[in-house]
Amino acid sequence: MNIQIRFFLTFLLIPILTNIQAQIPEINSRKERAELKFKELFAGEMSESPSDPELLQNLRNFIYGEVFYFGNLDDKTRELITITALTTMQMLPQLESHAHAALNIGVSPIEIRESVYQLASFIGYPKVLNAVNAINNVFESRSITLPLSPQGTVKESERLEKGSEIQFPLYGDGMKQNMKDLPEEFSEFIPDMLTKTLFGDYYTRQGLDLQTRELLILAALTTMGGTERQLASHAIGNLKAGNSKETMLSAMVQLYPYIGFPRISNAIKVIMETPNP
Repeated sequence: MNIQIRFFLTFLLIPILTNIQAQIPEINSRKERAELKFKELFAGEMSESPSDPELLQNLRNFIYGEVFYFGNLDDKTRELITITALTTMQMLPQLESHAHAALNIGVSPIEIRESVYQLASFIGYPKVLNAVNAINNVFESRSITLPLSPQGTVKESERLEKGSEIQFPLYGDGMKQNMKDLPEEFSEFIPDMLTKTLFGDYYTRQGLDLQTRELLILAALTTMGGTERQLASHAIGNLKAGNSKETMLSAMVQLYPYIGFPRISNAIKVIMETPNP
């Protein structure tokens, strides 16, 4: 058996096996489970693809008949994870579909917006603007009044102070230590810039709790790939914010159909090697 697959089975499937039976309903086939979940999310019957019916059926059976019934996440969190991944990858048509699905199962417009907003420090503002345009199209199509209500809580002069109050309990001064050998003006400015923007501008906002924000950032970093150093930090941040390894692993399963196995395998390894704080 491939080493990566053996790692997946040993460290992912076994720890959360106890949750599987509790979440899979008494329905005989994956296809029936997929049809049930698809109706909940998209408020309609599954339609067949005239050009690629087998691929579409495989996709739906796997995502909505298997993945959605595995692990300890509720469906609202699953959709926010999916929205995070699609925003990170700039899959805007699919993002619009999942914004509809999220609204259908009770995710608020503000929760969707906040999930997208906080990605600015990781994927950049142009991609966030594209995603905001996509979700706003969905909101307008459903007669949701724009702009949504403001969720900011921090004054301009408080960004560093309030950002530090969230950052340091989760991450300490690791960023400053990493930058200490830079020229003086950079060693101070760059870590302060992160504190002000990610934590001061976004983590202080209402609309999402800290646990959810951290889990979604872990999902974004996994989706990006090549971010193992940041994943290690955010795995610790997730534990400190109250997310268990089981929850983080469940998020990786939710990401698998959207980003593929290699990236989630790398993230799983990081999560399993993370010491308890």
